[in-house]
Amino acid sequence: MDSSGPYFNPEIETLDRGELDALIEERVRYTVKYAAENSPFYRRWFEKQNIDPAEIKTHEDLLDLPIISGKTIRENQPPEVKEFMFKSVPWEDVFTVHETSGTSGTPKSFFLTWEDWERYSEKYARIFRSQGFGPGDRVVVCASYGMNVGANTMTLAARQLGMSIIPEGKCTFPLRVIEAYRPTGIVGSVFKLLNLARRIRAEGIDPQESGVDKLVVGGEAFAEESRNYLSEIWGCPVYNTYGSTEGTMCGECSDVSGLHVPEDFVHLDIYDPHIGNYVPEGECGRVILSTLLPVGAKAGTLLLNYDTEDTTVMLTRKQCPCGRTHMKIMTPQREAETVWVEGTPFNRVDVERGVFQRENMDYLTGEYEAFLYGDEDEGETILRVSMECENPEICDRDLIEENFIRAFLRYKPPLSRAYTEGTFKIVFNFTDPMGLELHRIKGRPKRLVDRR
Repeated sequence: MDSSGPYFNPEIETLDRGELDALIEERVRYTVKYAAENSPFYRRWFEKQNIDPAEIKTHEDLLDLPIISGKTIRENQPPEVKEFMFKSVPWEDVFTVHETSGTSGTPKSFFLTWEDWERYSEKYARIFRSQGFGPGDRVVVCASYGMNVGANTMTLAARQLGMSIIPEGKCTFPLRVIEAYRPTGIVGSVFKLLNLARRIRAEGIDPQESGVDKLVVGGEAFAEESRNYLSEIWGCPVYNTYGSTEGTMCGECSDVSGLHVPEDFVHLDIYDPHIGNYVPEGECGRVILSTLLPVGAKAGTLLLNYDTEDTTVMLTRKQCPCGRTHMKIMTPQREAETVWVEGTPFNRVDVERGVFQRENMDYLTGEYEAFLYGDEDEGETILRVSMECENPEICDRDLIEENFIRAFLRYKPPLSRAYTEGTFKIVFNFTDPMGLELHRIKGRPKRLVDRR
């Protein structure tokens, strides 16, 4: 593979759309056959659904199959049943075992062969190359090296690109790491990287003079406003990635106009559960994921029509200005971080957009949390937004509140009307640094909490 050009695997990444679709359908046929022959779950599933796997030959045929969920996986593994029904190879072929976080119940178990790891690492190698990484780059990875696959996948990808990885795991690493190794890139969440910039500044160092010339964020959706502010602070581009234990691994290229889907390895469609059907390009829905295997390959765990419960929009299947032909999607948002008020959904990212309005950041650190209270049936719902200030004594609260309300309500007419009529209220709280509730809770902070 090319480790220095604009593509990691140019033959596949720039494949003509017709040829790419033909490759996808070849892999659909093989993957379905492999599932029927090697996955205890799918063997029974096809029989129960009265489906002949040999009849699944095209992309459209795949869409006709039932959708499964995380609940389906948990119901088909210990302790619910004796065996791991989604494990698709014998134990001697399992290289590593992984679990999801378990925030929505018993952790889901996944099994990876070495072949799976090679495919995972190629997906990330393509992403890194599309973002300008290559030989000689030194990248600090602030992501868990535990049961999560992301950090290890990036590390394997770096090996193929001639990059050096500094596997810190957390963004609380000593600042001497930056001074000694002069990393050219850092991988972490928006808030980890903002906090790191504050630590660097406290030591009298300008983040823009640190030598870091690219940042990669992932693990959670974010507002474009927070990305822009992070880019301003560090003085370099900020690229987005979307990955999962299930093997999604999508990433932005240098064009920064959506995340490329590795369509030869991952079949991704958008489904709207409210209408019970798939939606066309440009419409919002849930990410439905299917593993795609090259002919002759093995997979420790494979999934067909798996509902990730993340929402996105398919932006385009046309060739990107970067030359890649694989389709692009918007940054997916977790449906678990979406609430409904007055028949209108809004996500944590919508709250974040209001916080990170540029004028606000003259006073705020960017840390925030929001809580919903009340009952629409009783005529009142309250969104309480708490924001952390650099110095609450000199914070222009009126300015921040006006900016937040304008940005938050801009594209939500029903909420805007309810706000005007007084049935939906937004109240604000301003705290000192470390004054938010989330700072006192272990684990990933939950920034939008529905307490109705």
